[in-house]
Amino acid sequence: MAFDVNKIELGESLTAEFKREYTDDLKKTIVAFANTAGGILYVGVNDDKSIIGVKNPDDTMLQITNTVRSAIKPDITLFVDCKIERIGKASIIIVSVSKGTACPYYLAGKGIRPEGIYVRQGASSVPAAETAILNMIKETDGEKYEEMRSLNQDLTFNNTKQFFEDEEVPFGNNQQKTLHLRTTYGIYTNLGLLLSDQSVHTIKLAVFEGLEKEVFKDRQEFSGSLLKQLKDVYDHLDVHNRIHAEVKGLIRQEQRNYPEEALREALLNALVHRDYAFSSSTLISIFDDRIEFVSIGGLSKGVSIEDIMLGLSVPRNENLANVFYRLHLIEVYGTGIPKIMRSYADSVKKPELQVTSNAFKITLPNRNVLNDKINSVVSFSESEEKIIALFNNKNEIVRKDVESALSISQAMAVRLLRGLTNKKAILVIGSGKNIRYRKV
Repeated sequence: MAFDVNKIELGESLTAEFKREYTDDLKKTIVAFANTAGGILYVGVNDDKSIIGVKNPDDTMLQITNTVRSAIKPDITLFVDCKIERIGKASIIIVSVSKGTACPYYLAGKGIRPEGIYVRQGASSVPAAETAILNMIKETDGEKYEEMRSLNQDLTFNNTKQFFEDEEVPFGNNQQKTLHLRTTYGIYTNLGLLLSDQSVHTIKLAVFEGLEKEVFKDRQEFSGSLLKQLKDVYDHLDVHNRIHAEVKGLIRQEQRNYPEEALREALLNALVHRDYAFSSSTLISIFDDRIEFVSIGGLSKGVSIEDIMLGLSVPRNENLANVFYRLHLIEVYGTGIPKIMRSYADSVKKPELQVTSNAFKITLPNRNVLNDKINSVVSFSESEEKIIALFNNKNEIVRKDVESALSISQAMAVRLLRGLTNKKAILVIGSGKNIRYRKV
């Protein structure tokens, strides 16, 4: 079919652009066409639509095809057609670009970020906004977060490599593709991001005095690869998993506050099944009588609490679960919650599960705390012990006694006294301005 010169007369538009000669910026236009609605690039045509031609059309076309092949990712060659067209005495090059099926296309030297991805706006090629990039990835890769291409392609895996080596599991490029950390084109996925040193998701852990979220004893945030977070958080939980000893007759019996298997499975559940499409941190809260694990994302569609209690598992992050399985961190899918419940078989209080549309919460009760004897096994902070010591000289104390003895503010004194009340270490006598406190 003969070339229609009238198309040039229509001027530049969303799907047409003119270039006097080959320049390196030409690849931005090709990327923009492929990411938007396709288009035609005319090389050898002025912005005013006058045809000046290309001096060495064969060499120029070779430059263009080489650029298409080497400077644009993923491979876009199937969507680009390049040919030389004679118009009078001049030769121009026509580059026809179809909209690609693996958007977003990007400049190989820039990666999947705004400065590497271009789209068409009117007659111009402009950097894509991050929201537009994410929408393109969703349309191409689907809605599963772990399978989508990572916006950050500058990833390292120092901690993860060590974890694989310790388990004698290979972690080369081929294995990364098999495990879906990379696409077949070698592009890192969000799963790769989660297991990289640059992972943006964190776990926040807080230790509280008493039974409520009023006075912090410790706060930490854990970052890095999910595998690093798993180890660091478990080690931290282990420090707080104290041993309670009780003598029965001639036998000394020891029991940790929480079954180690329950802590492990609750932490794994929070990591493997959370919804990483949201940026909020996984939350772990340690109280005197319980530990709460709260992860973002409710149950998978069609799954109920009753289902998971029976061992049914529909993993939200199937590829992440497979990595953990390969590393011998989890066994058959769906065994975690039943294991937690079995570990409390001989306990009076059982673990509790709570689910909303956006969150999943596991509460592990402290096995060494009984509701009617909480004061006999809970620990006290240094400040609380100083308050209790005040009763050595007085049967009753008031808030100002605490403020004076500890040199603290009224608000802090109130918090400490409330904490001791919750622990059932002291009783509240009277009300209003006449409130007094007596040791239990």
